[in-house]
Amino acid sequence: MTKPLVSIQNAGKIYKNGTVALAGLDLDVREGEVLTLLGPSGCGKSTILRLIAGLDNLSSGTLTRDFELDHASIGYVFQDPTLMPWASVFDNVFLPLRLRGVARSEASPAVNEALALVGLAPSGRAFPRELSGGMRMRASIARALVLRPLVLLMDEPFAALDEITRFKLNDDLLALQGELGTTIVFVTHSVFESVFLSSRIAVMGPRPGRVVAEIAIDAPLARGNFRTSTAYAHYCAQASRALHGAMDADVK
Repeated sequence: MTKPLVSIQNAGKIYKNGTVALAGLDLDVREGEVLTLLGPSGCGKSTILRLIAGLDNLSSGTLTRDFELDHASIGYVFQDPTLMPWASVFDNVFLPLRLRGVARSEASPAVNEALALVGLAPSGRAFPRELSGGMRMRASIARALVLRPLVLLMDEPFAALDEITRFKLNDDLLALQGELGTTIVFVTHSVFESVFLSSRIAVMGPRPGRVVAEIAIDAPLARGNFRTSTAYAHYCAQASRALHGAMDADVK
């Protein structure tokens, strides 16, 4: 097995208010995979993303990265699209390049390519208020991809969308991953979304967060009609059992 891109060992995170967010967490992120973190609210899923991104530090344990951490190595997509309402879609996607001192004219090819990747090529001049919720999230993903990051961190980006839009964005995300080969760490509360998107699911128990089960999804990431297959139903049942088992153990 190849060396993981990110390795977290026996990790603990305690916030200043005394909240123990993580305890005894072991987790590897492997190159080219889609890893989903599936668990209840407050179990530390978002904390893990912040730690991987270097936005927070562990209280104990170790986190190692097999790459140099800089602004171009990691892309981050949040629960809210966090677009600048006064700026066009083009200028929102241009922002990471502008912050690196790249001229607008020089950045134009990369921005247009990122917009095309997410199906927003015709919408560069539009403003966020003119877009649907799904289109705003596509713009957020384009902004995260414009620097072609090695790792893309996604914190429940589709949770607020209707189911049909969510399904479509799930499909498109896997198509993007297949084209770019980007390693993705995806946070979700949804068993069904985690099974559809994942190479591997890390099921987390309630706070303090730790991985209670790992489920490898033995299916190509070009998922096609996977949602209607017996294999999909099997993996959903397996993930549900693992999640309910963790919750029941916490209650006891």
